[in-house]
Amino acid sequence: MKRLFVAVLAAALVMTAGFAHAKTLKLAMDADPVSLDPQVQLSGGMLQYSHLVFDPLIRWTKDMKFESRLAEKWERTDDLTVRFYLRKGVKFHSGNELTAKDVAWTLARLKKSADFKGLFEPFGEPKIIDDYTIDIVTKKPYPLLLNMATYIFPMDSAFYSGTDESGQPKDAIVKTGPSFANTHESGTGKYVVAEREQGVKTVFKEFDGYWDTKSPGNVDEIILTPIKEDATRTAALLSGDVDFIMPVPPQDLDRLRESENVKLVTMTGSRIITFQLNQKRREEFKDPKVREAIVWATNNPGIVQKIMKGFATAAGQQSPKGYQGYNPDLTPRYDLEKAKQLMAESQYPDGFTVTMIAPNNRYVNDEKVSEAFVSMMAKIGITVDLKTMPKAQYWDQFDAQVADIQMIGWHADTEDSANFFEFLLMCPNKETGYGQYNSGNYCNADVDQIILDSQSETDRAKRSAMLQKAEKIVYGEAGYVPLHWQDLSWAGKPNLEIEPIVNVMNFPYFGDLVIK
Repeated sequence: MKRLFVAVLAAALVMTAGFAHAKTLKLAMDADPVSLDPQVQLSGGMLQYSHLVFDPLIRWTKDMKFESRLAEKWERTDDLTVRFYLRKGVKFHSGNELTAKDVAWTLARLKKSADFKGLFEPFGEPKIIDDYTIDIVTKKPYPLLLNMATYIFPMDSAFYSGTDESGQPKDAIVKTGPSFANTHESGTGKYVVAEREQGVKTVFKEFDGYWDTKSPGNVDEIILTPIKEDATRTAALLSGDVDFIMPVPPQDLDRLRESENVKLVTMTGSRIITFQLNQKRREEFKDPKVREAIVWATNNPGIVQKIMKGFATAAGQQSPKGYQGYNPDLTPRYDLEKAKQLMAESQYPDGFTVTMIAPNNRYVNDEKVSEAFVSMMAKIGITVDLKTMPKAQYWDQFDAQVADIQMIGWHADTEDSANFFEFLLMCPNKETGYGQYNSGNYCNADVDQIILDSQSETDRAKRSAMLQKAEKIVYGEAGYVPLHWQDLSWAGKPNLEIEPIVNVMNFPYFGDLVIK
């Protein structure tokens, strides 16, 4: 079997002296990372990978506070600046030492990434104070700077500089096609990628020079096997073929909960699942009555009950309860008769046929939810030609906007309402990166201005009112089809200390996992 071995210095793969007592975690997920480049795609799967192989400046704790990682401490020096003090002696997998130069280089690359530039649009040029001190600066007062620091995973600037064997720059960000960064890594994380065969297996091994010697984690090796089929993934855990699975299919929750050989951990989630209606591809979707009819015909409470088995919360907006933009007046809409009436009043009373794509291994029950939506649309005269595919193929198709309706789920990168708008609903703008995942091409200049103004509003009450107003405008225009907020689930063998490493972001900190 042909395997792809990741080129890092041999020293990076030296195991600890206690190799004889090494603990291996056999991990099964619904899919594996699409690349080894942490900046090629803004997705949950890639951020999960980043927390294995790289380290952020700071990270969220379970109770949603900030804790130090590569930044030992930080302080705000003025309205635009936070000074970060880096740990000394931190090594990349290549053997190079982490310095402020690497942080500045990483920030510059993030601002070039099509997926990440929207997140870092508020940021200006950082200022290097010395090798271990850097000022991160925003263009205007920005209350979410620390939130965004959790997304800065410093890359090894020396390792990624120069050109590869083909003459292409090693720092090239390439979504589709070969690149050095897609197949090589040098992070500061606990694990190096020792072996990788896309879609089959990825092996992570402990980096002997890892800086965090205080972590209780004792997993020396992680063998990640992607198992797309829900039933097969559950069966693999119950049979003992794997030690840990994520996500747990809702239909198997009770079964695993009752098993003596399984530890199940669940959590209310904040990832919104939606369908986007491409107004550039289809004139029909420019008719507000058609969009409203589609939303009113979507039985999202029924989807939650029957398909998600109650393991989700039906949504009428993007912002979940607890977020500043959550508007309690914007409840889920389902009324088939009203939907039929709206279609009759629209410019397309006889209905029409559209195409649709959705992944079949990215979101919980994504294929089943999509199939249910197809049936619901048929009741109002809209015929939907659905095609589903693994997420490894899906994102290229999504980016190319090959279909009239496309599924997208989103967890707010900043744990803040504005982020949903910045990526899913702001007018698409390749220069700023806003609207990068807005395949519906919804565009309202007033909404955009509200979101931009909210970025520098430091009064919490005023900011909340602004974000709630934006939610109300989009709700009234039926700018997209809201489905539900997806709950989270993980399951493993009883000897795994799962609870301390999982969080609402769904980025398990496997480096801290304890196997008893």
